[in-house]
Amino acid sequence: MAVVNGTDTAGPSASTGAPQVEDAGGFKLKFCTVCASNQNRSMEAHLRLAEAGFPVISFGTGSLVRLPGPSITQPNVYQFNKTSYDSIYRELESKDVRLYKANGVLNMINRNRGIKWGPERWQDWQVGLPRIEHTADMGFVGSEGGVADIVITCEERCWDAVVDDLLNRGSPLNRPVHVINVDIRDNHEEAAIGGKGILDLATTLNRAASEERDKVGAAAFDAGGVASRSSFDERVADVLAEWQERWPNLPATWTLAWF
Repeated sequence: MAVVNGTDTAGPSASTGAPQVEDAGGFKLKFCTVCASNQNRSMEAHLRLAEAGFPVISFGTGSLVRLPGPSITQPNVYQFNKTSYDSIYRELESKDVRLYKANGVLNMINRNRGIKWGPERWQDWQVGLPRIEHTADMGFVGSEGGVADIVITCEERCWDAVVDDLLNRGSPLNRPVHVINVDIRDNHEEAAIGGKGILDLATTLNRAASEERDKVGAAAFDAGGVASRSSFDERVADVLAEWQERWPNLPATWTLAWF
């Protein structure tokens, strides 16, 4: 991960700003954000979505969690699912507090430990298993069932890993899920801009989903079946195209997959 000192500033693509999150009759799509190490881009998006009231979980697709070290050949490496953000913070603080404050890593991890316990790996996620041990996570309410309607990755290789993994799982739930990649450079400034763009996309998708839910009925739509979601599924490409016009510097890729 390239790390720079940056403030939360929007680029030219964000000139119109993200819209205010609408109530949509209380309905909220369930989101999942994914990057390589579940540290920077996915956690910035996780925070934005949770603060806006969306159910959200987040993961990384790498084999290990990797953070910048004293040199490019000396990264700090941690295990997914077993290492808390707090322990990472305390270890790096003890190693070289000046270095990790200067490059922004401590600030990032301090943010993360206020969002959830620690980095999780996508490939280890048991879809459909209730996440009862995550009650303290931001975005927990609504995500406790262990499924998502929309998965947003932040890099093409992460999108590839998610799509390949879903294919390998064999669709045991027969539940559609939209997998969207929003390509975001892995530094703090770009992650902040990308987080705004993802919130805009989530808000727009939620508006479309709420409209289709009103047509087919809440019970049928919320069950997540193929037939009841088909009208929403058909609108996603158009929603994404309109969003891409607002955020031309965040290239996007999309596919419909299955849990």
